[in-house]
Amino acid sequence: MKNLKIISIHVLCWLLIVAYQFSGYLIESVDFVSKALGISMMLIKFIEFYICYLWLYPNYLKRGKAFQLILGALFTLAIFIALRYLIEEVLYLKWFGFHNYYDSTTAFEYITDNIYYGISYIIIPAAVYSVQQNFKAEISNRKLKDEVVKSELAFLKSQINPHFLYNTLNYVYSLAIPVSDKLANAVLRLSDLMRYTLNESPDGKVTLIKEVEYLESYIELFKMRFEPKFYVEFTTDGIAEQKVAALMLIPFVENAFKHGVVNDEKQPVRIKLKVVDNRLSFEVSNKISHAQKDHSSGVGLVNIQRRLDLIYPDKHELLVSNNGNTYKTTLILNI
Repeated sequence: MKNLKIISIHVLCWLLIVAYQFSGYLIESVDFVSKALGISMMLIKFIEFYICYLWLYPNYLKRGKAFQLILGALFTLAIFIALRYLIEEVLYLKWFGFHNYYDSTTAFEYITDNIYYGISYIIIPAAVYSVQQNFKAEISNRKLKDEVVKSELAFLKSQINPHFLYNTLNYVYSLAIPVSDKLANAVLRLSDLMRYTLNESPDGKVTLIKEVEYLESYIELFKMRFEPKFYVEFTTDGIAEQKVAALMLIPFVENAFKHGVVNDEKQPVRIKLKVVDNRLSFEVSNKISHAQKDHSSGVGLVNIQRRLDLIYPDKHELLVSNNGNTYKTTLILNI
C-alpha cells in the first residue's frame, strides 16, 4: 500500500511536469523538430532522475561515501550525455534527417553544454529522496514513541498483578501451614519463583547461583505435581558468582517438561549445567512425548533465539537435535 502511494505521487508529478512543458504546443504552433527534441529531453531526464533516485542516492547518500557519491553523479551525467547524443545526434539524423547541434560543435562544447542541462536532474532527485527519507524517519519516530508509551503502560500494568499475587501467596502460605506441609511447601516454592521474577538488577543479569536456585524451585514444584513417578536429573559443575541474563535457562527446562516425558525411569529428563573458564554449557535432553500438548504455555525456540541475539550477540551457540525419540538442546554462552 505504501509503495502504491509513492508510485501514484510520482506518476502525478510527472504528468504535471509533462503537461506544463508541452502545454505551449497547444497554444503556439511548434514544428516537428522542436516537439521531437522536447520529447527526447524529457525522456532522458526521466531516466536520469530514476538512476539517481533508485540507485545513486539510496546507496551513496550516506556518511563516509562522498567519494562514491561524486563518482556516481559523474557516471549519471555521462549516461545523460551519451543518451542525448545517441537519440538526438544519431537516431534522429538516421530516422528524420535532422539533429540538434551544429556540425561545427566540438566535443568539449557538447559535453559542457549538456552538463548544464543534466545537472538539474541530479539535484532534484536528491531533494526528493531526502524529503522522502526525512518523512519516513519522522513516521518511524512517531511509531517508536507510541510503542515506548505502550510498553511503559504494559510494564506498569504487569507490575501490579505479580506483586499482588506474590503478597497473596505469602498469605496463603501462612494459611496452608496448619492444613498440610505439602501444600504449604508448594505455595512457598511458587512464592519463591514469583519473587525471583520480580527482582531486577540494573543490567538485567543475576548470579548463576540464583539462577540455579530458581531452576531447583521450578523442578521441585513440578516434582510435587508428578511424584512419585518424576524422574529428572539436574547436575551442575563450576557454578559460582558468574552472571547470566535472568531467566535465560528456564525456557529450556519448561519446554522439556511440557513436550517431554517425566515419568520414565529408564529415560529421565537430564539437565546439565557446567561452566569452564567463563564458558557456560547448558544441556537439556528429554524423551519426546507424543501425547496431546498444552499450547497455552511454553516458549518457542524462535523467541529464545531472539533473546539470545539481543543479549549475547556473537557470544552464544544454540544446538538442537531430534532423533524422533529424544529431543536435546545445548546452549553455549560466553559469560
